[in-house]
Amino acid sequence: MHKTPPSIDFLRLSQAFLPTLKENPAEAQIVSHRLMLRAGMIKQLSAGLYSWLPLGLRVMNKIANIIREEQAKTGAQEIMMPTIQPAELWQESGRYEDYGKEMLRVKDRGDRDLLYGPTAEEVVTSIFRDSIKSYKHLPQNLYQIHWKFRDEIRPRFGVMRGREFLMKDGYSFDYDAAQGKRAYQKIFVSYLRTFARLGLTAIPMQADTGPIGGDSSHEFIILADTGESQVFCDKTILSLNPLDGGIDYEKDLSAVIKNWTTPFAATEEKFDEAAFKKLPAENQLSARGIEVGHIFFFGDKYSKPMKAVVQDPTGNLVPVQSGSYGIGVSRLVGGMIEANHDDHGIIWHPSVSPYDVAVLNLKAGDEKLDAACEQLSQELLQAGLSIMLDDRDLRAGEKFAEHDLLGISFQIILGPKSLAAGMVEIKDRKTGKRDEVALPQAIEFLRNLRAAYLK
Repeated sequence: MHKTPPSIDFLRLSQAFLPTLKENPAEAQIVSHRLMLRAGMIKQLSAGLYSWLPLGLRVMNKIANIIREEQAKTGAQEIMMPTIQPAELWQESGRYEDYGKEMLRVKDRGDRDLLYGPTAEEVVTSIFRDSIKSYKHLPQNLYQIHWKFRDEIRPRFGVMRGREFLMKDGYSFDYDAAQGKRAYQKIFVSYLRTFARLGLTAIPMQADTGPIGGDSSHEFIILADTGESQVFCDKTILSLNPLDGGIDYEKDLSAVIKNWTTPFAATEEKFDEAAFKKLPAENQLSARGIEVGHIFFFGDKYSKPMKAVVQDPTGNLVPVQSGSYGIGVSRLVGGMIEANHDDHGIIWHPSVSPYDVAVLNLKAGDEKLDAACEQLSQELLQAGLSIMLDDRDLRAGEKFAEHDLLGISFQIILGPKSLAAGMVEIKDRKTGKRDEVALPQAIEFLRNLRAAYLK
């Protein structure tokens, strides 16, 4: 029997590193933490510190790639900055003493003060000021997807509030406030599109600027029963789709933002009860939410003290106008599970499912069935899909339970009887619907089913 060769898009479960758990871990307090540990996605190293195992890393990388694609459409460029930063940059901006104990401060062998970056406004501003001298080279928008560390006093809830986390942090630089606000609007819309591609409705809500500073800020909140924040909104916002009709970032910004900011939406800190009560009763939604993104426009807060200036058309030196834009990439993995799960396990959106399809061989060791599953896996790979082949010698019930736990978007189930009849069963993990499909039509059926989620 010819076996499907190793590939980044093919996993044979009989050889996989997938340390799943049958029971709920006692230390896990919320759904995403329980399911990520049970599905073998992460392993705790210490309080708030997690190793990302193969299945979890695949999900996180898929999220990061969607972020990259949407950032590119705005003209943003990716860089990578050190995680360890010199204290003098933060002393320049005035934040070194103000940030608090969440900042991990260290010294190197030369007794120089360093810190493990909780964010990177100072570093990117220093890069900009050493590189750009004229308004003619603006605007600039730089971002990275990199690890951050914040020494949380009570790390909890798994990756939802850990100490080390993967974050997309972006930074815009513009000549004047009007252009700076336009950069803010571009990222606002790109975030709406990013979360929609992940199968999430992220509601933008005005927010406090906190230690980042500035005069404009929005949080992007997804609704989930286990969310830390109490949020209030007009239900009509849930029917909006930022992917409808695409987006021209030079023409459509104002209209899109008006659509999303006109309906009432507020966190508890910004809640105006009188305004909320003016909504029709059927439109008033009070729920729990999870913050998955946060954007800020802070003008010259960093550029002025750090002397990040450019020459304007008259020859004068002026501080640039800046904003910063974050998405918690590792936090999103947990947030997506909080928003999309059932009593059996995780339900991944097809855009980030660790593998597109799980092929379940219900009688591993049966020569004809093994060969059929291998051939089907090869054909699925050639069709551009990633495959998890369950070729383990386990009972059918055990396989069904574990694959529902793992949450792969689609399952193709093949047993001796279905093979003899020339049929397969295809299960949609989200709906639970099962369809019997003739084996030759299985790939086309599956591609259409998946495309309906991704359009």
